[in-house]
Amino acid sequence: MLKHLFTIDSNKILDIDLTGIDLQRVPVHVAIIMDGNGRWANIRGKARTFGHQAGAETLKAIVKVANCIGVKIITAYAFSTENWKRPVSEVDFLMNLLGGYLTNEIEEFNKNGVQLRFIGSRRGLPDEILRKMDYAAAVTERNTGIILNLAINYGGRDEILYAVKTIATAAVAGQIDVDNIDTNIFEEHLYTKGLPAPDLLIRPGGDMRISNFLLWQIAYTEIWITDIYWPDFTQEYFIEAIKAYQRRERRFGGL
Repeated sequence: MLKHLFTIDSNKILDIDLTGIDLQRVPVHVAIIMDGNGRWANIRGKARTFGHQAGAETLKAIVKVANCIGVKIITAYAFSTENWKRPVSEVDFLMNLLGGYLTNEIEEFNKNGVQLRFIGSRRGLPDEILRKMDYAAAVTERNTGIILNLAINYGGRDEILYAVKTIATAAVAGQIDVDNIDTNIFEEHLYTKGLPAPDLLIRPGGDMRISNFLLWQIAYTEIWITDIYWPDFTQEYFIEAIKAYQRRERRFGGL
């Protein structure tokens, strides 16, 4: 397979096959359900935590390739509201992994112009994690490259309820006229305020479900599913997903 060294600037160099990809039609916003970490570890006789560690490394590689080809936003499902049901030891590991990621990758984020954002509820998250989230967002907010939007303690239903309650409170206070509530106002009260809806949703791991992720936002998002577990999801697979997206015709309910 022919490889191409693709360069946007000195901080964005990618050695990968880009044959067949239209760099003028790259999706603006890609959402990813990072699934299959535990199963990947199990088939290797390792603890599930081993898979989560490998998955964190995969995310770094995918953000790099996305940044190189011009994707503007990656929203990655890092920890769901349902993940609290997992064993305490696994939840503790995930929190520690997240904390380490937010501490150790800041220099790399800044070097590559990555802006870090977060969506989800802050309720129940450890204070140390919240401090690291706030710090990471603050020190990368001026970066002009790709936005890495981490969904932490996130649930699509919770997000919609949050928006409804916020709008209802404003309406009761006379700050919003009920007759004026429309999709634009509703979206202004979602966690993803200010971001466009995802163009593409990637789901590794083979499961055919949305898993309570971005329920409002993905109404017309193209979905690409693969059996590959997330730790094995290479930059080449990401390019394959982008090519598949570019072969589709998006009609948004029209003809």
